Amino acid sequence: MLKPAVIIDSGSSFTRAGFAGHTRPQFVLRTVLVPPCSAGSTRDTQRRPSASGSTGGFAAAPTSRPLKYGIVEDWDGMKSLWSHLFSCSLKVLPEEHPVLLAESPSCPATNREKAAEVLFESLAVPALHMANTGFLSLCAHGRVTGLAVEAGAGVSHVTPVCLGQTLRKGTHRLGVAGELLSTHLHRLLLESPNEPSALQALTKKTLSQLKKQCCYVSLDYKRDLHDQGSHHPARFRMPDGHWITLGKERFCCPEPLFQPKLLQHSCPGLHQLAWQSLQAVPSHARRDVLGNIVLSGGSSLFPGFPERMCLRLNLLSQGTGIQIEVLASPERGTAAWVGGSMAASLTSFQSAWMTKGEYQEHGAEYVHAKFQ
Repeated sequence: MLKPAVIIDSGSSFTRAGFAGHTRPQFVLRTVLVPPCSAGSTRDTQRRPSASGSTGGFAAAPTSRPLKYGIVEDWDGMKSLWSHLFSCSLKVLPEEHPVLLAESPSCPATNREKAAEVLFESLAVPALHMANTGFLSLCAHGRVTGLAVEAGAGVSHVTPVCLGQTLRKGTHRLGVAGELLSTHLHRLLLESPNEPSALQALTKKTLSQLKKQCCYVSLDYKRDLHDQGSHHPARFRMPDGHWITLGKERFCCPEPLFQPKLLQHSCPGLHQLAWQSLQAVPSHARRDVLGNIVLSGGSSLFPGFPERMCLRLNLLSQGTGIQIEVLASPERGTAAWVGGSMAASLTSFQSAWMTKGEYQEHGAEYVHAKFQ
């Protein structure tokens, strides 16, 4: 009898892993090339997630990332990271646990085949299931039909799902996400009235903390931009002891999620992509999808993000007679992992695994038939 499934969600910045049935991942590691694990280094290289979901990083400095914008670019590095998860973090043998792997909605077909090859041949897992993060985010809310709006670290997606089937033609990708917003915030702060000496300690980690603690999505961007009395400044203490003040930078930072043109991106904003996705849904299923719009991803955690998304979608739907609501769980930063954990725990899910025998009989391309 197989042991509990291992759920792995590898994003551009963090990889979340743990066992099916849990309500949160047991380990969150940076998605970077990791040093070999040894008995003496295990304590230093693994991190249990804090309340914020951050791990604090590795003792060894990361060198590069095997995954970018949701797409694996270095398979040897990805294999090392997955091996590290089993041996150093979860401390289990991969050949004893089936694996549910979350994948990007825009993941190319070749990536799916290569992932199956690595997991079955290099790690010798007994069974595998692959599902995109949009569908899994819906599962976290107990839905198999709906629209997942994901704002992550490296990339954002909008994914329509009908009865468990992802509608590829309605899936949209947006290149604006958390890391680009951090760069944008850095630029805004350098142009702010703050003393240059106070900004010298700005690092990626500090910018991330700034975003989480001080930034929010404005419900009326133009008004807030031109009326200083409509928003309030915030003060932040830098690691070196200096204090900086954020004014309009607080709401200007996440605004490109709704107005990518602010970063010279010509594509529509997330709310417009969501509306486009809804138009790709068959008319008989559209009302069900409209009633289950789910937010997920770390960059959807900005205060005001759910309200702005709901407001803009209702403006776009004027005249249809439909009132749109948006589901935004406080734990939506890890929604895809949680959805995978819930799905893999169901008795009805057990027939959905691709076994090692099926892989050996049909080859890696069988993933496309097995996981539609």
